[in-house]
Formats: sequence, C-alpha cells, structure tokens
Amino acid sequence: MNVKVRIMGTAVETKGSDRIFGENTEFNRFGLISATLLIVGTLGGLAVGLGAIEYVWALVVIVLPTMLTLSLLLAVAPMKYILGAGIVSVIVDVLFIAYFLLT
Repeated sequence: MNVKVRIMGTAVETKGSDRIFGENTEFNRFGLISATLLIVGTLGGLAVGLGAIEYVWALVVIVLPTMLTLSLLLAVAPMKYILGAGIVSVIVDVLFIAYFLLT
C-alpha cells in the first residue's frame, strides 16, 4: 500500500514498510543490528532459562524465531526482514517469560 506524503511542499510516495520501520533503517543498520542482537539474544536466553528448557514444544517455539532473526542478521538481509523477525521474536519471548513467571 503506497501513501503520498507531503514533505517540504513536495509529494513523496512511501511504502507501507517505510512508514512502520522508518526510512533510515538501512542507514542506521549497524546500530539497529547491535540493538536487535542484544535484545533478541537476551530475551531468548531468559525465556529458555525460566522454564522452556523443560518443555520441548516451548523450546522449539522460542528458538525458531530467535534463530531466524539471528540468521537474518548474519546473512545481511534487508532491515525490514530483520526488524520484522525481531519483533515476532520479542513478542514470543515476552509471552513465554510472562507465562513461566506466572506459573
């Protein structure tokens, strides 16, 4: 879905992913990669350490999006794929962290 936006009196057409992730994600690639690596790795390890190590299904559900994100980082994939996978990974990790803390 393309949207026309006026910037300084000039109409600019933006993509949907540019509106969500911003236009400078490729420019800020190295900072975003280090932050994504830190957040995804830490939350994934915390979710596994809090109780997913005892359940195979929980371990698989946590490890798949985490490893997908880390693999995309290593493969130097486009930032919109990396950030999308990172967001999914963080959501899954936070849900499992909350589950294991409440049980």
